[in-house]
Amino acid sequence: MPVVCTIPNLLSLFRILIIPVLVYLLTFPDRWSSLLAAGLFLVASVTDYFDGYLARRNKTVSDVGKILDPLADKLMVASALIMLAAIDRPHEPSVPAWLVVVVLARETAVTVLRGIALSESIVMHAESLGKYKFILQAFAVVGLLVHYEYWGFDFFAAGFYFLVLSSAIALWSGVNYHLQFFRLRQARVSRV
Repeated sequence: MPVVCTIPNLLSLFRILIIPVLVYLLTFPDRWSSLLAAGLFLVASVTDYFDGYLARRNKTVSDVGKILDPLADKLMVASALIMLAAIDRPHEPSVPAWLVVVVLARETAVTVLRGIALSESIVMHAESLGKYKFILQAFAVVGLLVHYEYWGFDFFAAGFYFLVLSSAIALWSGVNYHLQFFRLRQARVSRV
């Protein structure tokens, strides 16, 4: 089986392929579309756990998977947040665009940094903060996608709380990635 066609990589590809459907659903600001988008995002988020678990269990961890998995997460979250900042729900709060910019700037900075590290043959391991960040982002996006109040529970407020919390952790982990890069680069230069 080619490296790309492993079950973990196919799960990552699934997360990327749902993005157009998610974006389409978010062009409709009604409750039903919001629930469908939230359900789809939730299912896709759960596959993030399984792709890593299956790759380790079946010993099918690959370089393609190491790139595809975080890329799928970032694209999925970015697409949802951009649409949530742009969606027009009358008389309802929306996601502040500045917060989306902060999240996307962090993701871009870390992705560029990992690319630079890779070009210099520096291996940067994913930190556990990154997984916690994604879990909190998933909670945030699901709550923000549901948006409306059900059973007396304000899903928008809960989603916004998790978005702020995940953004703080994202910034913290972004600083840690930069520090890790500079430490590894300095150690490499010292050995030469």
